[in-house]
Amino acid sequence: MLLQVRNLRCGYGSLEVVHGVSLHVRAGEIVGLLGGNGAGKSSLLRAVVGLLPPWSGDVLVNGRQVRGQPAWRSVANTMVLVPEGKMIFSDMTVKENLLIGGYHNPDRALQMEIILERFPRLRERLGQLGGTLSGGEQQMLALGRALMARPRLLLLDEPSLGLAPLMVKEVFQEILKLRDLGVTVLIVEQNVVATLQIADRSYVIETGEIILEGRARDLMQNPEVKRAYLGKGRETRE
Repeated sequence: MLLQVRNLRCGYGSLEVVHGVSLHVRAGEIVGLLGGNGAGKSSLLRAVVGLLPPWSGDVLVNGRQVRGQPAWRSVANTMVLVPEGKMIFSDMTVKENLLIGGYHNPDRALQMEIILERFPRLRERLGQLGGTLSGGEQQMLALGRALMARPRLLLLDEPSLGLAPLMVKEVFQEILKLRDLGVTVLIVEQNVVATLQIADRSYVIETGEIILEGRARDLMQNPEVKRAYLGKGRETRE
C-alpha cells in the first residue's frame, strides 16, 4: 500500500475538523476525496504532508510511519502536494518555477524535458512570467512544478477551482495521463462528476468523517451521491 491513513484526527486550536478518518491509496491508482466546502478535505491533505500537525492516528507511506514529520520531508518521501490556488511564483518565469520544483533532483534537466513533452504549452511559455498565464496554464504549471520532484504520490487540492469548464476537462485529462509517468494520485475535489470520471475509487467526506467509499463507477450511481452532489433526485426530497 503506497499510502495508508488510519484514524487521523486534526484541527485548528481546540476545533477538531477531521474526526478519525481512514483511507488508503494503492500504487497506480487515482483516488478521489470528495465533499463540499468545509468538509475537511484540504485539512486532511495538509495533515498527511505535515503542514497541519495531526492530533492522533497514523500516516504511512510504503508502510513507514510519517505522521508528524515536517512538511519538507514529504518530498523526500516522494509525496508532493499541489495546494489549492496553485501557489505558483507569479513574478518568476515558467522555467524558474519548474526549476524550483526540482531543486533537489540531480536529473532536473531530464525531468524538465519529460514535463515539457507532457505539457507542450509550458514549453511555448518558458520565458513568460507565471502570473501572466491563464488560469488553466497556471494549473498545468503547478502540476509540472510538482512533477519536477519525481513524486510517486501526487496530492491535488481542488485542481478545478476557478477554471472554465473546457479547461477543467483538459486539466483532468492531464491528471488521468499522470499514470503514464508512474505517478499515483489522491485528488481532493468539489467537482464530483469530473473526479468520478477519472478515478478508480473515491471517498466521500462530510463534516470531517468518511460517509461513503467505493469504486468510482459505483458511487456515480449511488442515490445519495446523486442527490447531494450530482443534482439528481432533489425534487423528491424537497
